[in-house]
Amino acid sequence: MVRSKALARCGLVLLSLWLCIHSVPISVEKAKDKPEVEELEPPQSADTGLHYDRYLREVIEYLEKDPHFREKLKNANMDDIKQGKLSKELDFVQHNFRTKLDELKREEMNRLRLLIKAKHDVQEGNGNTLDHQALLKQFEHLNHMNPHTFEVEDLDRLIQSATKDLENYDKERHDEFKRYEMTKEHERRERLKTMNEDDRRKEEQHYEEMKTKHANHPKINHPGSEDQLKEVWQEADGLDPEDFDPKTFFKMHDSNGDGFFDESELEALFTKELEKVYNPANEEDDMVEMEEERLRMREHVMNEVDTNKDRLVSLSEFIAATKKEEFHEKDEWEQGSFTVFLITAVKADVVWNELCLRCCSLCRSSLTCCRLLGQIQRESDCL
Repeated sequence: MVRSKALARCGLVLLSLWLCIHSVPISVEKAKDKPEVEELEPPQSADTGLHYDRYLREVIEYLEKDPHFREKLKNANMDDIKQGKLSKELDFVQHNFRTKLDELKREEMNRLRLLIKAKHDVQEGNGNTLDHQALLKQFEHLNHMNPHTFEVEDLDRLIQSATKDLENYDKERHDEFKRYEMTKEHERRERLKTMNEDDRRKEEQHYEEMKTKHANHPKINHPGSEDQLKEVWQEADGLDPEDFDPKTFFKMHDSNGDGFFDESELEALFTKELEKVYNPANEEDDMVEMEEERLRMREHVMNEVDTNKDRLVSLSEFIAATKKEEFHEKDEWEQGSFTVFLITAVKADVVWNELCLRCCSLCRSSLTCCRLLGQIQRESDCL
C-alpha cells in the first residue's frame, strides 16, 4: 500500500530501506542453554514494482528487526548508505537474523534459476537465440557467485540496484503508457479500415462525441494547491474548509505515521480531482489514462515541494510549500494530451512500424513482436 520512510533517504532505494522504520524493535530473549530463534512475520510493506521486490522488502524488514542495525539506520544519511558504510554493519547483525537472510538469498537464487529456465524453454520453443547478457542482468541485485550466504556485498548490490531501478521506474511507467496509447490508436485506425464508408463515418462521429463528453467535466484544481487540498479536507475528511490547517491535514493523511508523505500517500490525495474526469462506468473514460494523470500530478507536486529531492515530502517541506505564492494557484490543471503524438493516421502508422521494427531486431520474430505490442499483424507488416 505504501512505500514508507525507507524509500526516502536513499533516493528511491531508500524508499525501500526505511520501509518499516516505525515498527517496534525486537529483542531476543536468551535462554540459559541456547538462544531461542524468533519467529518472524512475513513483510507487510508496499510493492516497489521491481522484479526482485519481495526479496528486497524481506531483506530490509528483517534487517530492521535487528536492534543494532536499526539504530545505525536511523543515524545514517543517504551518502553513507550509497557508499556502503551501512552495509558493513551487517557483520554485527544477530545470528538468527543472518541465518534468515541466508535463507532469503537461497530462495531468491532458486527463483531466478527457475525464471531463467522458463525463459530458456520458451525461447527454444520459438526457435530464438537466448540473450545471455539480458539474463545476467536478472542477477545484478545479488552476488550469484556465492549462492549460499548473504554477505556485505549482497547488501551493497541490493542497494545499488534498487537505487538505479527505482529512479528509472517513473520513466518506464510513462514509456509503457505511450506504448499503450499508440497501440490503442493504431487498433482504432485499423478497425476503421475494415468498415464501409457509412459505418466509418458513424464510428468517427461517435469517437468525436466521446472525446467531447470526456472533456466536459468540472474544474480540476491544481494538484497541491490550496483549493485542491481544501477540497480533500472538506469532501474526504468532512471538515470545514475555513478551518483548514496544513499541519493537521498532513498528520491526517500521513497514513503510516512516519512523518513523511511518500509517493503513494501523495497520489491518494488526487483521487477527488481524478474522479471529476474519470468514471469506470463511462465509455469515454479510460482508467489507464487516469493512472497516468495521477502520476503526472504526483511528479508535479514532488518537483514543487520536495526540496531535498529524496522522493518524500516531510512536514517542514509541506508547511513551507503552503506559504509560497504557488500554493494559491487558481488556474485549472491542464490534463496531459495523451494522443498528441498520433495526430494523423500516417504518423500513427509510422510510429507503430518503428516500434515493431525495433522489437523485431531484438526478438527476431516479427509475429512475436506484434503480439507483444498488442497487435497481431502479418510478418510482412514488420519487414
